[in-house]
Amino acid sequence: MTTPVPGLVPTTRPLLAETVEALAKVKPGDRLRITQIVRICKDSYWPATVTGTFRALRSLATGLATQRVPEDDIIVPTVHFLKDNGELSSVALDEQTRVEIIP
Repeated sequence: MTTPVPGLVPTTRPLLAETVEALAKVKPGDRLRITQIVRICKDSYWPATVTGTFRALRSLATGLATQRVPEDDIIVPTVHFLKDNGELSSVALDEQTRVEIIP
């Protein structure tokens, strides 16, 4: 069982255990490396990595354009950070995303 992470509500799809562990330890100002796997064409994949300074962890609740039952809502955790070039950015995490704290 994982320890609850402040700012991270239960998500629709489970995150990697090591990602949850990193999110439980990270504090504003810590350096992060976030890696996601991007699907290219039918069966090719490409790792996309970004680094920056952690600002906040939030959850994004999305839903369909029509009114339906609450079970149709999708909750996605988002990491907000400052890129090295000064750009404020955020990444929506999925079940393949790896978040590492850079010492």
